[in-house]
Amino acid sequence: MAITVDTLTSILRRSATQVDTFAAELNDLDGRLGDGDLGATLQKCAANILAALDQPASNIDGVFKACAMACARASGSSFGTLLGVAFVASAKFTAGQASIDAAQMPELLEAVLDALIARGGASLGDKTVLDPLDAVRIAVSGKDDAAAQYEAATQAVDATLDAFRARTNKIGRARMFAERSIGMDDPGMVAFAHLLHAAGGERFSLEDKQEEEGHGRRA
Repeated sequence: MAITVDTLTSILRRSATQVDTFAAELNDLDGRLGDGDLGATLQKCAANILAALDQPASNIDGVFKACAMACARASGSSFGTLLGVAFVASAKFTAGQASIDAAQMPELLEAVLDALIARGGASLGDKTVLDPLDAVRIAVSGKDDAAAQYEAATQAVDATLDAFRARTNKIGRARMFAERSIGMDDPGMVAFAHLLHAAGGERFSLEDKQEEEGHGRRA
């Protein structure tokens, strides 16, 4: 089933509406390795996105453009900027389209990934939001409907968090605390997990995931 303008709008609304529920957690995580304002940044972006989505769009790219401008008005922070870049890349990829087919998702995500790498300077493996995004790109390839892609995407993001938890951060302010970042989750990766799960009406619990991994290591 293709993602229409109405479907995309609903997905984005679900994610944006839930930001307040995990903003404090993101601020806390970010405060250990960065500026401590990731949750606050996302709250500003979310509020602007919700307002922007009240204006109907005729095409998919119109929805993405509105969200990009909403993020640009919200904050000059690095994550807010990257979120805006992701929306701009999505708008360019879907220009003139009335819907997004499941078969297009891997290419769309690759276009977003390329844009983020070009803008932010990070690389895959640096323990950033790029890593779960790339995992999602790989996971949705070959899936022929949106429901199957979503299930694969959430599983891929959760697995990526687990895989990178014991690694060091290699870019941004977090790289200055390289050894201390071992065993800690990257705030941007956690934000991505929350937003993705919220898009499907699910709740993501970082604490539960960490406990699951801990039990797995002790078994």
